Amino acid sequence: MRIGVIGCGRWGSFIAWYLDKIGNDVTLYGRENSKNMQNFLESRKNNFLEIPKSIALTTNIKDIFDKDLIIISVGTQGLRDLLIENEKLFKEKNIPIILCMKGIEIKTGFTPTAVVRDILGENYSCGVWIGPGHVQDFTNGIPNCMVIDSDDRELVKNLVDSFSSDLIRFYYGTDLLGNEIGAGAKNVIGIAAGMLDGMNLSSLKGALMSRGTREIARLIGKMGGDETCAYGLCHLGDYEATVFSEFSNNRKFGEKFVKGEKFEKLAEGYFTTKALMDLSKKYDVELPITNAVYEIIYNEKNPKEVLENLFKRSIKMEF
Repeated sequence: MRIGVIGCGRWGSFIAWYLDKIGNDVTLYGRENSKNMQNFLESRKNNFLEIPKSIALTTNIKDIFDKDLIIISVGTQGLRDLLIENEKLFKEKNIPIILCMKGIEIKTGFTPTAVVRDILGENYSCGVWIGPGHVQDFTNGIPNCMVIDSDDRELVKNLVDSFSSDLIRFYYGTDLLGNEIGAGAKNVIGIAAGMLDGMNLSSLKGALMSRGTREIARLIGKMGGDETCAYGLCHLGDYEATVFSEFSNNRKFGEKFVKGEKFEKLAEGYFTTKALMDLSKKYDVELPITNAVYEIIYNEKNPKEVLENLFKRSIKMEF
């Protein structure tokens, strides 16, 4: 398959590496002023992997639009601008899109595929590649399971069959909305977990996970999705990689935040927290963990007091 990958950060470059490894013809695009792309053009390396010569590198996005499939791996908050800037090309070529990102657009409350449909039309073929896993583990040969989901069921079938390997086993997603909300929301739970780590309260992660899953299940149900998605790979199944792993940017962000330390990397859960609070109001559903994270990172409330109140709540409130 001829595949173009937009986004040359940690995850985008891994996707290109993986798809090349399993036998696809891959082109990786990055902006000309991107430090990541400059590193690849100079050495074909970043801190995680080396891009083989079989992968074409380009800073001209038009090179992506002669492919069978386009994969986009950028921050959720930047997706809309990318699509608008290249709207004419997307609509002319009509190439299916797979989104490799986990988040909710902060200004609209849209999932990534909803952003695609908003810009490119309701019938545009798009889907998501989500689920647990870190680049550092995959490149060391440690396998995991992930999900591909889309309203285009033929696209899902083709990609699950084509992309599965001994390194990544793909499963068929069965509810796009539920899986996207779950995938984005698990980053907020990851921030909360990091806050517990930073306050030497890691033992409370069990309560965090059980409550977090139920909280997000309720939201998914209120939005019209399948609540059981919160218990699948895209949310609960991703907790190990997000709530515990040293490689989790969201967990690390939460830990450093309560310690008063800076964290320079992207933690998509920061934006998703605000988006979820807006959805909480819109759909009239309580999100206690999300609210606690919001109060700490947006309203600068005392983390110790907020988290103590959150876990006191569990004495009188069912999960």
